[in-house]
Amino acid sequence: MAMVLDAFASYIGDYLKQVVQDELGTMLGVSGEIDKLGDKLQDLKNFLADADRRNISDETVRVWVGQLKRAMYEAADILDLCQLKALERGSSSTDDGCCNPLLFCMRNPFHAREIGTRIKALNQRLDSIKQRSAAFNFINLGSYEDCHSSNAHASRQGNPSRETVGDFDRSAVVGDKIEEDTKALVALIMQKGKEVNDDIMVFAIVGVGGVGKTTLAQKVFNDEAIQGGFSKKIWLSVNQNFSEVELLKRTIICADGNAQLAGNAKDALHRALMQALKDHKTFLIMDDVWDKGAWEGVLKIPFANAAASGSRVLITTREGRVAQGVTAIQPYHHVDTLAPDDAWSLLKKQVRSSEIDEDHINTLMDIGLKIIQKCGCLPVAVKVMGGLLRERGGLRRDWQQVLDDSKWSTTKMPNELDHTVYISYEYMPSYLKQCFLYYSLLPKSRNFTMDEVVAMWISEGFIHGNSNDLEELGKIYYKELVSRNLIEPNKSYADLWVCSMHDVVRSFAQYMTKDEALIAKDGDNDILAELNSQNFLRLSIETNQSQSGEINWKCLQAQKSVRTLISTIQIKMKPGDSLATFSSLRTLHMKSADMSILLESLHQLKHLRYLTLVNADVSVLPGNIGKMKLLQFLDLGGCAKLVNLPDSIVKLDQLRLLSLPKASMVPRGFSGLTNMRKLSMFRAHMDGDWCSLDELGSLSQLRFLGLVQLENVSAASFAANARLGEKTHLIMLLLDCTSKLADDGSLKEKEGVSEEEQQRIEKVLDKLCPPLGVEYLEITGYFGQQLPSWMMSTSMVPLNNLKTIFFHNLACCTQLPNGLCQFPILQFIQVSRAPCIKHVGTGFVQAAVASFPRLNELKLNAMVEWEEWEWEEQVQAMRRLEKFVLSYCRLRHIPRGLVSNASSLKILFLKRVMNLSYIESFLSVVELKVNGCPDLERITNLPNMLKLTIRNCPKLKVLEHIASLEWLILEDYTMEKLPEYMRVIKARHLLLFCRLWLLSVVAAGQSGTEWDKFNQVEHVKAYAGDGDNQRKWYVLYTRGDNYKFDSNISSSTIFEGTESQTYVQALS
Repeated sequence: MAMVLDAFASYIGDYLKQVVQDELGTMLGVSGEIDKLGDKLQDLKNFLADADRRNISDETVRVWVGQLKRAMYEAADILDLCQLKALERGSSSTDDGCCNPLLFCMRNPFHAREIGTRIKALNQRLDSIKQRSAAFNFINLGSYEDCHSSNAHASRQGNPSRETVGDFDRSAVVGDKIEEDTKALVALIMQKGKEVNDDIMVFAIVGVGGVGKTTLAQKVFNDEAIQGGFSKKIWLSVNQNFSEVELLKRTIICADGNAQLAGNAKDALHRALMQALKDHKTFLIMDDVWDKGAWEGVLKIPFANAAASGSRVLITTREGRVAQGVTAIQPYHHVDTLAPDDAWSLLKKQVRSSEIDEDHINTLMDIGLKIIQKCGCLPVAVKVMGGLLRERGGLRRDWQQVLDDSKWSTTKMPNELDHTVYISYEYMPSYLKQCFLYYSLLPKSRNFTMDEVVAMWISEGFIHGNSNDLEELGKIYYKELVSRNLIEPNKSYADLWVCSMHDVVRSFAQYMTKDEALIAKDGDNDILAELNSQNFLRLSIETNQSQSGEINWKCLQAQKSVRTLISTIQIKMKPGDSLATFSSLRTLHMKSADMSILLESLHQLKHLRYLTLVNADVSVLPGNIGKMKLLQFLDLGGCAKLVNLPDSIVKLDQLRLLSLPKASMVPRGFSGLTNMRKLSMFRAHMDGDWCSLDELGSLSQLRFLGLVQLENVSAASFAANARLGEKTHLIMLLLDCTSKLADDGSLKEKEGVSEEEQQRIEKVLDKLCPPLGVEYLEITGYFGQQLPSWMMSTSMVPLNNLKTIFFHNLACCTQLPNGLCQFPILQFIQVSRAPCIKHVGTGFVQAAVASFPRLNELKLNAMVEWEEWEWEEQVQAMRRLEKFVLSYCRLRHIPRGLVSNASSLKILFLKRVMNLSYIESFLSVVELKVNGCPDLERITNLPNMLKLTIRNCPKLKVLEHIASLEWLILEDYTMEKLPEYMRVIKARHLLLFCRLWLLSVVAAGQSGTEWDKFNQVEHVKAYAGDGDNQRKWYVLYTRGDNYKFDSNISSSTIFEGTESQTYVQALS
């Protein structure tokens, strides 16, 4: 069900409007039939929303919906073909009139007759479909915007509103993470001081459905500090279908007021609530908020006018936009999924019964952990699976059967899972539903970027409207899915570039698409049987194995209706295999070394909009690729052997994206591709037979541009002809030279880089000045002594929209640019491998301006000769810096200016900072990591630090004035005893990685020499490794009422460890 009827009907409607505007029907002689087609689709559209809703559970409706979808796809194909024929004619004629689809059809009566016949046949199908619809008594819900409340009402009947209370189920609370989160939130809510606003403050817990937001809020609500710190505590379960009157009444009752006397008038209820709250310091939790209006439009005014200063509000929500709408304090508290150990504890709690004890459950841990992984460590999913396992019994075969049963997500889903995700789905607008469902088809084995996902949506017709705004609109949809917590950002990437979908959410979405899509993944039973029994519209393949044999290309060719084919594995092909049978294909993403077999038939994919080839053993593209007139997105980055692109590629004038392999050469005539939005890995070649920078001048619609091998540009004038400064839509710019640095950071060429080469590249980059609107800039392999002049001062080029900048492999650069500090919204800087920078002077943070006013993250890596950073304490800069990473340099000390100014700094990572001897007085830092700093001797005065990681810092002796420390992680496989500073630390948790000999001493407990260094820590986990297993040997210790001391180290292990240590000492 990747197509959502209501949304796709809008796409067809827009297409038909364009046909009418072009007078196509009149010229074809079938204007009446086209009008009928529009009327029939409009009549059907009146109850498409109801049909989509009932399609989920009603088998007969599902069949009818499937027939209607196929008819709509046929309509799209017909309109496509007409456009295609017109484009083909227009490209071969200088007569502008021939570009009109209508005129072309009039001059080609056979084509006109063919189109007219297909439209008439389609109208007859729609008549039949509409007649059969009478039997279903569909309700006229209209479009999503008109029927939202009706959908919500229908959803309530199937899934009653979920009411929560302030008391919590202690059986659902597992692990230390929730305790830490509770403590952090309580501290935030209870904070006092001059800088804390005494007005009502709103805080937010954000996370996907079922992740544990309510449980965390309940923990906060019942915390002793909260209970003692507020005179009134109110818990409200809001849900998405709240009534303003009922919400006010419940709030009054919870505040010990009299709601009955107020009646149902909102004004009277407001007065009653204010009376109940007057002069009371109040803590309000609003659980499961879907709409900012619950606070902004209902409760905010009486609270603001009556509650005492210091009152606080905590909301839980699935959507970041709701937190933003209630003006919650940022950053919001995002709830992550459970750690595997905690998820296993939760599963055991759910499974345990009078018939199945914990010892027996532990014997099934290997299977249980795989089931947990399948549930995505999502608490609600783990609980539901636990209930299922308890019902099935405690035998190993029962658990194995549950694990192996891939049908649990594609047949009747468990009610609680259905409620958790389905209610989110029902609340989505129809245009977003189909994007959400399509996302679930993407194989988990590969990361798909936001641009790739949006391009696929456009190719399928899920995003339509003004052609200039399609990518921007798609990104809005993508970000809305993130905001609704249906896809989650991968933290390894910036700006939501890569996301993932929880398995539980994915399973629901794939259940919804099962009539249209086949997702072939490892563990599925018989994929070949499914391919032979059903015609699918979308195929997603990440395994080539099936019970009845290997999946090969021949198996797929019978699927003639496929519109999307995504494969991330090698599919076996043989000569004669073809793409020709996939006549309706819009999206093709293929990973196959044998792809060259199929290229001969590539041009027959007339409807294809999106083509990505990954790891393809392709050295030549077919010369007739220019016939693929509707192709919009072409990613050849995975074709490493492809060197010369065919001349006909410049005829693909609908192209919006072209991503090239680094060695490829583009033919002349490229300047005509003026629809181009993203051009990646464009080679700056200077041969007259091939395209170079001068042909980029006319590409005014570019949003992304990546240029490579800029060292080949012989004169700055060629760079100037690219006219980058005039590309007002350009947001991302990548400028790349082939690196002069070897892997160890030294220059590859012994003689270095000549002065002439340095001056030439400096002049070239000076002429590649970006437009004012650029937001992302990356410069790689640059070998000039100075960075471009337009980076030295904002007075030259005010890059006031620049947010992110990367510098990599700066072989000869001797200084960082002074102009960076003036960019007003610059948020991220990374410099990697700049061996000639030895000194960063006062110009980097200038006293005359508010330096780096928005900088959030700074990473300085492998500036291997850097020794000094001048920054005077009184020079204000980087006041919003939250994360600082420093590695592989010779810096003697961190400048006082950074220490005193970085009042927002939360995370500090230091690795291989060779001459650094102390770290002190970072008052706001909550996490510090130090790794391989050989001269580091002391860490002092970090009063708010919660987590400290120390790896291989042998001289560290002093650790003091860190009163808030919760976690200490210590890793050193050379130390012979625990550091002395451990006697005075008061961390709650210690995680230790050490040699086996030292671990055996720790395992001796109270009788050992190290006992008094760690016995004051509440929770200790200590490990020693063996080969690849870094946690083979362990010591686990818990002090206090729940005292536990456990280890798997025996006396023989201690002997072996001692013997090994003696042997090592003898060798030394």
